[in-house]
Amino acid sequence: MKDNRKVVLIGTGMVGMSMAYSLMNTGGIDELVLIDIDEEKAKGEAMDLNHGLPYSMNKMVIKAGNYNECRDADIVVICAGANQKEGQTRLELTKVNTRIIKDISLKIKYSGFQGIVIVASNPVDILSYVVYKVMGIDKSKVIGTGTLLDTARMRYLLSEYLDVSSDDIEAYILGEHGDSSFISWMNTYVGCKTLIEYVEERNLDMNDLNEIYDDVKNAAYEIIERKKATYYGIGISLNKLILSIFNDTHKILCVSAYLEHEYKHGDIFIGVPCIICKEGIKEVVQLPLNGVDQAKFDDSYEILREIKREVKKELGLNS
Repeated sequence: MKDNRKVVLIGTGMVGMSMAYSLMNTGGIDELVLIDIDEEKAKGEAMDLNHGLPYSMNKMVIKAGNYNECRDADIVVICAGANQKEGQTRLELTKVNTRIIKDISLKIKYSGFQGIVIVASNPVDILSYVVYKVMGIDKSKVIGTGTLLDTARMRYLLSEYLDVSSDDIEAYILGEHGDSSFISWMNTYVGCKTLIEYVEERNLDMNDLNEIYDDVKNAAYEIIERKKATYYGIGISLNKLILSIFNDTHKILCVSAYLEHEYKHGDIFIGVPCIICKEGIKEVVQLPLNGVDQAKFDDSYEILREIKREVKKELGLNS
């Protein structure tokens, strides 16, 4: 990566601007370009952020722009698309958003972009696949936010229940970013102990933990019912992912990644733990799954595979 850390944000809705605001406060990048179909909105958002820079500890260039700005960008973040409505599943957004993302992907490709694409639009697993196929870039360069936020929600709720810092909880939500995702309890740790050991030692109730996971699965729906949209959590999650790339942290994050044979499946984007580096995804981390967990993963894969098949047909994507 070059010295000037440049990020292009496509889509200046609440998710994208939550990410932008988070980056302005944490720093770690040098230039942020905002692109939106509503050019005046992008200009207004850039003005609003810039007016806060004198009071920020971090200095950066923030401006509105067009797709030509992608040419020398390190990372392009796609947050464009229709919003999830109350009672609407993420997968129901598919037909609305696949054509939008195909058009955006072509514009990024034709700009001469050579960097990493992060996809945050929903349904993120399917749209990440569309970006990968349309742009024809290496699989390591396309990263969907996947179950990144789901995993953070799980760690937060477990930390509240167990009264342990979330920094000391390792938990991974696998599968589709949606209703078929699941937590692998056998791969969940509190400090150096497995969660199962921790629960047994303290006579805790596994039913409580299963209820916590239900809360994680329903969190987005509950937030949408209360305030119409979710954006702060995913905005901060995007910040974490972007800075993990720039800082070459080799941090393991649960994101939507392309599988070739991992977890017994291939030709799909799905939420799995990955080592994140300056080149994108360095490696998909294969967790050991028992029969129950593998069956859940298989079910999630099948749901996405069926949708992917329809999307490929509708958009005319090559195999």
